[in-house]
Amino acid sequence: MTTAKIFFHSNIRFLRERKKKSQEEVSSELDLSRNKLQALESGKTINPSAMDLVKFSEYFKVSVDSLLKADLMKLGELKLKELLTGNDVYMTGSKIRVLAITVDKRNKENTEYIPIKAKAGYMAGYNDPEYIAALPRFTLPNLPKSGTYRMFPTTGDSMLPLPENSEVIAEYVQDWKSLKPNTPCVVILKGEQDFVFKQVTVQDNGTVLLKSLNKNYAPYTVSIDGILEIWKYYKHQTGTLPQPETDMQELKSLILGLKHGK
Repeated sequence: MTTAKIFFHSNIRFLRERKKKSQEEVSSELDLSRNKLQALESGKTINPSAMDLVKFSEYFKVSVDSLLKADLMKLGELKLKELLTGNDVYMTGSKIRVLAITVDKRNKENTEYIPIKAKAGYMAGYNDPEYIAALPRFTLPNLPKSGTYRMFPTTGDSMLPLPENSEVIAEYVQDWKSLKPNTPCVVILKGEQDFVFKQVTVQDNGTVLLKSLNKNYAPYTVSIDGILEIWKYYKHQTGTLPQPETDMQELKSLILGLKHGK
C-alpha cells in the first residue's frame, strides 16, 4: 500500500481566490478557456499538461513541486507569504516535502531497504510510489513512532570509521534548516549514482557543507537545489567484528585515563 496525493487543483483555486481574481480574469491572462480552468480547478482534469503546470507556476510564482505536492491551504499566513515572495520551500530546503512511503496492514509505516543494486534506480524513483512499493520493506523494533525511516547500504572507505558494507538506518528530514551543524546524514544528490554519508551543515548562502567522517577526504559544498533528500543518521548495523586495539591505541587510552584521574 502506498500513499501519494496531488493538490494542484485545490492549490490553483486557492491561489486565484487569494488574489481575488475571477475565473474569467485568470483564464484570459493565461490564455485558457474558462471551461478548461474550471476543469483544472475542480480536479476533473486529472493529469494537467506540462505546459499548464509551467503556466500556473509562473503566474502564481510558485514552483511546480509546491503546486503539485504541498497543500497550500494548510500553510500559515506567514509561511504562505514567504513562499509567494520567492522563498519557495522546494528551492530553499524548508519544511514542505512529500515522501512516498509504504505502510503495513495496521497502517504503520514500513522501513524500506535500498539494496546496492537498486541505488542508481533510487535517484530516479525516490518519490515514485510504485518504485518505493517494490523495495524490500520490514518493521524494525524500537524505532521512534514519530519518524519515517529507511535503511541504506554503505560502500567505500569515505564512511570510516563505519565499516564498509554497513547498513545505516536513517530518519527522513523534512526541514533541512533544522539540522544542527555536522549532523551525520545520508544525502541523496541529483545526478549521482550512489548515496553519500556525510556530516551535514546547511549554510545561509543556499549551500550545504558535506564532510566525510574519514579525514582523508576533503569537505565540499553543494547547492541546496542539487539535493533530492536528506536522511539523518539514527543507528547502523554491521556484520564486521571490531578490530582489537593496537598497542598505540592502548597507550592512548592509558594516557587519557591518567589525565582524567582514572
